[in-house]
Amino acid sequence: MTYSITDTSYQKKRLTREELVKHMKSFSLDLKISLGIWYFSPGGGRFHEAYVPNKTIAERIEMAAGMAKFGVKAIEAHYPVEVNEENYHLYERLEKETGIVLQSAYPAIFYPKEYEFGSLSNPIKKYRNKASETLVNALKFVKAKKLHHAGIWPGIDGYTYSLGTLFYDMWDRFEGAVAEAMDEVPGVICAIEPKPYEPAPNNIYRTTADGLIACKDIENRMKNKENRALLDKGVALMGMQPEIGHIRMGGEDTPYAIARCLREGRLFNTHWNSQPLGNYDQDLNVGVIEWQQAESMLFVLKMAGFKEYFGLDINPERMPVEKAVEINCMALKTMNERINALPAERIIDSYFDPEKNRGEIEMILVKSMK
Repeated sequence: MTYSITDTSYQKKRLTREELVKHMKSFSLDLKISLGIWYFSPGGGRFHEAYVPNKTIAERIEMAAGMAKFGVKAIEAHYPVEVNEENYHLYERLEKETGIVLQSAYPAIFYPKEYEFGSLSNPIKKYRNKASETLVNALKFVKAKKLHHAGIWPGIDGYTYSLGTLFYDMWDRFEGAVAEAMDEVPGVICAIEPKPYEPAPNNIYRTTADGLIACKDIENRMKNKENRALLDKGVALMGMQPEIGHIRMGGEDTPYAIARCLREGRLFNTHWNSQPLGNYDQDLNVGVIEWQQAESMLFVLKMAGFKEYFGLDINPERMPVEKAVEINCMALKTMNERINALPAERIIDSYFDPEKNRGEIEMILVKSMK
């Protein structure tokens, strides 16, 4: 049986200097912007009540319809709390009326109280089994609706105390559960979104490298013949959904982290916001701080010929979500125009021949500020 599956192996292609220069002159990123339906009515925080009233899923989808004019192409949701078999018709209507597609679905395995000690890595079997069941059902939904990918944010999985944590067991339980679920529903790609901390004091996959290792370990556990055949063809089934905020919380350089995912052909999706180095997870609008991190990330994506989505993962607590989406779409478009206007050949020459191009990158950056 043949499945329509997203193949990101193109990201691994190496280009010579001449090929890269030609590519940068001819290729422009297609900003397929997606939104997370979860932040359409932010639910408050640890220290304050919600500042905006809650919205039903139908009301949120109606809000999304009005954002097509900003260039929004897709929406993301958690299964089964935000999208499920019963309300899927609302997303179908959204696509029919606006062209905004349901891009992806993620198992809701971090919020319920049963997951106090983790979901797929929980040492208590009955809770781990419940999380696995939710994951399997989410994968079935993604496959049945032909979505771009499934994803997992293991936000509640991890540990509090370094002393006494059985790390091997923690990783084995999580990775084994994911591999078993994917073997039960073969032909679906699934992305991991690492994060150093929050809500778990120490998350199970803290960094980009941790996530990439997990991807390989999970694939190595897969036994389903259809999955094995896809892997043998070089199609990655496990990939990454890195978020700028999470990358910076972990002290990583964003373009570097993204390049690590691209080099493996595992960049399934991207989540955009801004974040001060370290600190708590703020989900600020794109470019509000550390503009260069996002812009350099776009440049790296352009070099790799990235074709997937640009997901906004923000927390607009103190402004209308429509205004926040407009700002973020404008910021991404402005950054994209700026990197397209940069002298790519001079930038590439500065890398290949640094002795003859001392200070050239700095001069290009200064001139681009005019």
